[in-house]
Amino acid sequence: MSQQPKAPSILELFPEETREAADLLKQAVPHMVRHDIPPTPMHYALWYSYCKGAEPDLNRRLDKIVSDFSSFPPETAAKLFREFIIRGELEDARAGQQQVIELVDDIEGDVKRSVSGSQHYQASLSQGLAALQEPIVDDLPSVLNELQLSTQQMQEQQEKFLYRLRSAQAEIQNLRSQLERAQAAATLDSLTHVFNRHAFTRLLEQALSGDTKGLALVMLDIDHFKHFNDQYGHPLGDRVLQHVGQLLRDMLPARGVAARYGGEEFCIILRDCFDVETAAEFAEQLRLKIQALRVKVRSTDKVLDTITASFGLTLAETGDTFDSLVTRADDALYQAKRNGRNQVHPPASNAALTA
Repeated sequence: MSQQPKAPSILELFPEETREAADLLKQAVPHMVRHDIPPTPMHYALWYSYCKGAEPDLNRRLDKIVSDFSSFPPETAAKLFREFIIRGELEDARAGQQQVIELVDDIEGDVKRSVSGSQHYQASLSQGLAALQEPIVDDLPSVLNELQLSTQQMQEQQEKFLYRLRSAQAEIQNLRSQLERAQAAATLDSLTHVFNRHAFTRLLEQALSGDTKGLALVMLDIDHFKHFNDQYGHPLGDRVLQHVGQLLRDMLPARGVAARYGGEEFCIILRDCFDVETAAEFAEQLRLKIQALRVKVRSTDKVLDTITASFGLTLAETGDTFDSLVTRADDALYQAKRNGRNQVHPPASNAALTA
């Protein structure tokens, strides 16, 4: 019997480069606006796939839904998302769950056999001791032989159980590694190894749902990055992004979160940061570290260029939403760029912290 082909993973479903992905997203947004569809990550994924055209059945279903309903039913969106977008991940999760169930069943069977062997051994030992207490033991060789056989059987059963237990531990470790890799692929940016935009959105929304005292947001954008890519090529631009990602991971304070927000833009969520000066001090240290990066020719070590970045920051206020906090930090970042770039700018202030 031929094996069913495995459903593609999320990464296989969306292999597009940044520019192609941006073009598809630009096509998707007008569809969403036209049909008054809320701008959620799930809806973006569905209409992105619609514009990509790789799933004709999905396109037919979406066309029918928007023609039959005045609004896009959320339960229908969730069903389509599971069926067409994350089906591979769901199948992998179910397969992993089934493997764990089978492992537990195997171990349970081994434990039962081991317990049964121990009970049999105890019974044989009790019979042997009772026989030895008799005044005349005519059958002593057979009693000793039975004890020896029971002991050997119990030892073999225990060895089999230990072997199965070690094998199960190895399989569980393998499953754990697979789950960790899947989680990393879902939450980390593959190039910079900081969180991706989807994970950042979820983490910031979680932070805003609780006590927001001491919560700060820093946004940074690498200066003139498009010009840098055009001049030196995308591979070198990717290396710059990787170095910035490494700096972020190295410099993050306790409970800090760094994410690639898009392209050459990054976000940092800070906790235990109760004033603008503390956030600005962290951003300034990071700005200096980025400014110290040098783009060199590997063969000659000749310096080609330096890297700089502009920063905007803000503290969370009572009643802030994801959009209001990000907008305030982004406005400060825009002001830093207007003031000449390579600087840190706090919110609602004309005085930037310059180099």
